[in-house]
Amino acid sequence: MERAKIDARQLLVLIILFEHGSAIVIPLGIGAKQDVWLAILLGLTFGLLLFFIYYRLYRYYPNAPLTTYVQDITGPWIGKVLAFVYIVYFLYIASRVLRDFGEMLLTFAYPETPLFILNAIMILTVMYGVYKGIEVIARTGGLFLTVLYLLAVSGFILVISAGLVDLHRLQPVLEEGWQRVWKVVFTETLYVPFGEMIVFTMLFPYMNNPKKMKRTAITGMVLSGLNLAMIMTINVTVLGADVVARSTFPLLDTIRRIQVANFLERLDVLFMIALIIGGFFKISVFFYAAVIGTANVFRVQNHQRLVYPLGLMVLLLSIAIASNYPEHITEGLKMVTIYMHVPLQIIIPLCLLIIAAIRHCYFKQQ
Repeated sequence: MERAKIDARQLLVLIILFEHGSAIVIPLGIGAKQDVWLAILLGLTFGLLLFFIYYRLYRYYPNAPLTTYVQDITGPWIGKVLAFVYIVYFLYIASRVLRDFGEMLLTFAYPETPLFILNAIMILTVMYGVYKGIEVIARTGGLFLTVLYLLAVSGFILVISAGLVDLHRLQPVLEEGWQRVWKVVFTETLYVPFGEMIVFTMLFPYMNNPKKMKRTAITGMVLSGLNLAMIMTINVTVLGADVVARSTFPLLDTIRRIQVANFLERLDVLFMIALIIGGFFKISVFFYAAVIGTANVFRVQNHQRLVYPLGLMVLLLSIAIASNYPEHITEGLKMVTIYMHVPLQIIIPLCLLIIAAIRHCYFKQQ
């Protein structure tokens, strides 16, 4: 690990930017139709329960990242395998988020530009930030979070001013009961973005005041959850649940409908700035965790040497994971949730916590 420290405010900024990330781009939880806000808030609630698992593991190993203490808990052989699996997971999710934003830029701004070029430009920016270190990324986040919220408030005011909101599109509440909402929670909103907080187990040891970590992380998650619920609610009230479900990037479609005094219109390009900011930090956090984890497992003294080869791997993987964007989304909703999110966000951390708790109690009695 590099010798860097981040304070509680910087951690809060990183969590908010990370949680928004690609979640504000995709039609998050829209399987719940007009009850999408409820599905997101329930996903937040269960996501907080997952966070307490990650937090307890951190309390047992306050100076070690996940890839280190997993080896201590399960033994060197199994631990190295699990650590390597998490590294691959972080790299893969980074490549998926990179693909999301490359496709968004391709659709709305640069239709004639090859996807590879768009992804390459973004990953080069991420690589530069990761090369400079987590402290630089965290400090940069403070400035960009201000820009993000200014754009968010401006967008909300413009949507209201344009008279686009129709609250009747949120009715009826629970039209088909709770079943549809629970299905969305346990297949989508629990894991993205709240379960993805597992990646912060690689960053918690950098906190210069560990006592503030729990409160800061919970605050960041709650603020992000409320923001995401509000954004998706606005999308539904403007476009309608069926249109949002068919839309590839519903927030940008909402922004495109803004037309105030025949002057303010076609603002989607401007608001892409906010989306790209979130995407940059989400990719950066996942990529940084993969770099630090790789350096830890393979005992590389200078983690900066790994930035460029792993960055090239993320770039190539972002192109290779799917032949088109619909296939990419389908893969994320089905295969990734079942084979990656569930075991790596829930099952393995829970097992690690149980083993760590038993060992802690045993050694305490000795």
